[in-house]
Amino acid sequence: MAKLKFTIHPLFFLFGLYYGFNGKILIFAIYTLVAVIHEFGHASAAAKLGYKLNRVVLMPYGAVISGDMRGIKFRDEIYVALAGPLINLACAVSFVAMWWVFPETYAFTDTAMLASLSLAAVNMLPCYPLDGGRILKAWLSLSVGKKTANIVAKITGVAFSCVLGGLFIYTCFYSVNFSLLFFAFFALFGTLFTGRDKGYVKIYENAFLASLKRGAEVKRIAVSAETTVKKLLSLMDNGAMTEAVIFKEGGNPVKVLSPKEVFDVAAGDTLYMKMGDLIKEKGSRTSLS
Repeated sequence: MAKLKFTIHPLFFLFGLYYGFNGKILIFAIYTLVAVIHEFGHASAAAKLGYKLNRVVLMPYGAVISGDMRGIKFRDEIYVALAGPLINLACAVSFVAMWWVFPETYAFTDTAMLASLSLAAVNMLPCYPLDGGRILKAWLSLSVGKKTANIVAKITGVAFSCVLGGLFIYTCFYSVNFSLLFFAFFALFGTLFTGRDKGYVKIYENAFLASLKRGAEVKRIAVSAETTVKKLLSLMDNGAMTEAVIFKEGGNPVKVLSPKEVFDVAAGDTLYMKMGDLIKEKGSRTSLS
């Protein structure tokens, strides 16, 4: 597994100071450690499958890990997403077991056990970009296709954020819980701003050789010359290499793009260009001629 590189978000220090002034710095440290262990689980699972997650950013609400996951298959994504919560559950069980063997450790490990359980539970909520949301989206992509999966995931995420917002309003009449409001916005923005136009490009950019090393299925897609690059990308199966057959209006094929040529198209900045126009523009200057 690649060595993890840590970066600290400025707001992380502010939250640390807040907990410090309230005499809860130990709790803050424990939750941070549990979050890092969670991301370590993701990194280990990714490394076993041939992917690389090696950059951890400590955020006020936990930690975020990133790295080279280009061309990941949906089943692999489910495995990597599950690894984080599972390692937290394993830690929680270990802490409970310690109470039976070494009862004197209870005072030091009860918070760590609760932190591990809560982090695992929160991350399994069906809301993107939490692990539960990633698992839901990947599983639906395998079952009903990527396009339908995106729609269902967005509806689920928005509905979940509305429920959290409603619970926050309810707490305003008793004891205000700002954590619910925070998670409501987190769920909403994570749902609405995931998979924007540039997101399509980043998935495939410079990923051809990486996919070859891991091995990938080749699938063929037939589209018209009027189809935009963005539409073509939405039809591509994540984890597979795509061969695209471009047809003109009369039904005759104009061009067959190899998987390498499709990757080159995806890595460009031409999302709204029609495939027919793109082929004409490239002409003899590129492999698309």
